[in-house]
Amino acid sequence: MIVPKGPDLIRMVQYTGKPLLLLALYDVCVVVAVKLLHWDWVALPHIPLALYGSAIGLILGFRNQSAYARWWEARTLWGSIVNNARSWARQTVTLRAPGNVESPELHAMRTRLVYYQIAFVHALRTHLRKQDPLPALAPFAAHVDIESLRGQNNVPLTLQLRMGDLLQQCKHNGWADPLEWQALDNTLNDLADAQGGTERIKNTPMPKQYDYFPRLFTHIYCMLLPLALVTSMGWFTPLGSTLVGFIFLTLDKIGRDLEDPFDNTVYDVPLNSITRSIEINLRQMLGETELPQPEAPIRGVLW
Repeated sequence: MIVPKGPDLIRMVQYTGKPLLLLALYDVCVVVAVKLLHWDWVALPHIPLALYGSAIGLILGFRNQSAYARWWEARTLWGSIVNNARSWARQTVTLRAPGNVESPELHAMRTRLVYYQIAFVHALRTHLRKQDPLPALAPFAAHVDIESLRGQNNVPLTLQLRMGDLLQQCKHNGWADPLEWQALDNTLNDLADAQGGTERIKNTPMPKQYDYFPRLFTHIYCMLLPLALVTSMGWFTPLGSTLVGFIFLTLDKIGRDLEDPFDNTVYDVPLNSITRSIEINLRQMLGETELPQPEAPIRGVLW
């Protein structure tokens, strides 16, 4: 995710990149053809640009709204994961043995339950980005059985299953009464619902028509722009055509960049930052003081 700051004109121009450069060269070629070679047949001054532009703008706006809705839902689901991870840690850290007697076994169980939750969010991050989760889980090997996860198709789901098994042990040992067990189980259910929502977004791409036709219409419009403007603007046609084309090309690219919020690009939901924040919060709840640093933006991008 690009961190908001002052306008960066170079990044704005580079955003559209090659298509914008090709459009500028095409505009120059059209002007040269009409003004120097006197190919007047190239000019099409009667093209209803305003009508075409309005229609394409509506199409791009609708597509971009749908793409942003996917991005925002992804961020909302991860907000739910943050809240439920904190609830899970609070519920587990406050588990008490009968008679309020502390024991090394209970303390170890609390720590293990919290670290399994930390492992879960890191595993879900790598799972959505289609990365190997085991390197991300290696720092938690003292509390989580990492090797047994090797070969699992859905590591976050496996970790949830094991957290459920640990809850059963707590209930059997008398560390969680039925109401506490049910509250913890409900938190696990909420985490499972959020994971399912993120997987739905990841595994259900935007319809192909939403990508192909807006791009096709935008490119056709950009090709018609200099043909319609060259008669009235003359040598200044590249300036006006490239500026208007830049707007439409940018709108088209914005929608495509937001379609997959878990693609590990600079435009995605900052999962590294979110999962690191969860880890810091949960380890603090365990009373730890040696904590990792929050993720910092790298060249204006928060990953």
